[in-house]
Amino acid sequence: RTTPTTNRRSERIKSKVSEIAKVKQQKPIIPQQQKQTPNTVSDPVIFEEPKTPYEPPPRTKSPRIISQEALYSLIANATDDRRTKYAHFTPKNLRLPAWAKEHDLAEFCAPVIHPTTGEIITKYHKLAKDKELGYTWKTSFGKEFGSLAQGDKRTGTKGNSTLVVMDRKDIPNIPSDRTVTYGRIVVDYRPQKEDPNRVRITAGGNLIDYPGELYTKTADLTTTKLLWNSVLSSPGARYMCLDIKNFYLCAPMDRYEYMKMPLDTFPAHIVEQYDLKNKAKNGFVYLEIRRSIYGLPQSGKLANEYLKQKLGPAGFFECPHTPGLWKHITRPIQFTLVVDDFGVKYTGKENADYLIKSLKKDFTVSEDWDGALYCGVTLDWNYAEGYVDCSMPGYVKKTLHKYNHPHPTKPQHSPFPIPPRKFGKAAQEPDPVDESPAATAAEKKVIQQKVGSILYYGRAVDMTTLTALNDIGSQQANPTQNTTRLANHLLDYLATHPDATIRYYASDMILNVHSDASYLSVSKGRSRASGY
Repeated sequence: RTTPTTNRRSERIKSKVSEIAKVKQQKPIIPQQQKQTPNTVSDPVIFEEPKTPYEPPPRTKSPRIISQEALYSLIANATDDRRTKYAHFTPKNLRLPAWAKEHDLAEFCAPVIHPTTGEIITKYHKLAKDKELGYTWKTSFGKEFGSLAQGDKRTGTKGNSTLVVMDRKDIPNIPSDRTVTYGRIVVDYRPQKEDPNRVRITAGGNLIDYPGELYTKTADLTTTKLLWNSVLSSPGARYMCLDIKNFYLCAPMDRYEYMKMPLDTFPAHIVEQYDLKNKAKNGFVYLEIRRSIYGLPQSGKLANEYLKQKLGPAGFFECPHTPGLWKHITRPIQFTLVVDDFGVKYTGKENADYLIKSLKKDFTVSEDWDGALYCGVTLDWNYAEGYVDCSMPGYVKKTLHKYNHPHPTKPQHSPFPIPPRKFGKAAQEPDPVDESPAATAAEKKVIQQKVGSILYYGRAVDMTTLTALNDIGSQQANPTQNTTRLANHLLDYLATHPDATIRYYASDMILNVHSDASYLSVSKGRSRASGY
């Protein structure tokens, strides 16, 4: 029996079938420049892909790159102050226990090697007392103090009044909410610098309770390497390096800080020039800090903000999503910033000159137009062939000498011991549990020093060491004799292959997402899988 309702339903079905038939007969009209995105549809019509050459998508205003944050226990423990409210920014599993002694970062700096005895010296006081080296390092100390204060007559160094020596009558007027911290002296030998004998006076930042924000953005190695690849991949682009002298010593303090240093630390010519004997109190020289100085927790933040104030009117800005990467609003120039080191990508020399001119209005700048050295990494550019070689020549040799590690009698071609090959059911057996005796306190310290020395080298140019470093680093809080053996095995590998070089080629890749993952890589894990 047919009803009006079924008749209407049949008419709608016929109408729908007719519409579908008409669509099948139509030829799809697709603009040639429109790119098709594959989608899952129920429509039976099949569209043919237009035969047009590939056109890359337009570049975004700022790259969608979030650099990987790398926190290592050595740095975290050395800079973590549990007495401040900012300590919670360090992950709990990387914090030192309350009873543990914090690491001395001076132990991990590039040491001074005595030219006669070959002894490694990391303390200024020992260098100052040495008959052969004393005059040189006392002069370097005077040069450093003079540059921070009101000059040094012996070397002719001009001062910037970062430090002011306080009279005895002014010492009681120090604000009650300020802690008088201690001064530290760090020595280093940097052959690539104009003056290789480096002395740095730093403030003990762990006693400073600064009420403001302390976070400072800086470029990491991932961002830096991406910029290197971008230089090679951009037609006409070139790379250069800039260095701001005393960058951390330029920014004015928003509030003065104070520190004291023993009178007997200062060389005789500085004592005489500044009349320190009549100004010292109880054997200490009190100093008022008026501009940012190394060691203060707020120095990095103040210096970064000061740089923004000076470069902002010139059109430079820091990318919001990539820490340490700076661009210009119109000019084809960008740079990464690590403390006071600029790695600059530019197209057209006039644009690089514009940046240098903008910086020289307020800073003293040194230029490296070859872009041959950036953050300790040597760069050998070959623009014609489209590649750059990155290396750290001599670094491994210096590290081996530092730890008196002999060259292995047999070449070692693996950074970690290779487990014996197993077949069948035995291939699934986990590695045996480490039951070797615990390492001594001295051995533990050496292991931590070795990890700190090799870590940057591994991340920069020799990634083959990172797996071994991860194993050793995860055990360094409670090392065993087997951990010591692993560390020595890694040094044997570096001695066999001392000068690693990594080469980056030009590419047309546009990186949109960067992610990594680790599976069962924590302590006691028996297997590891990773993705990149």
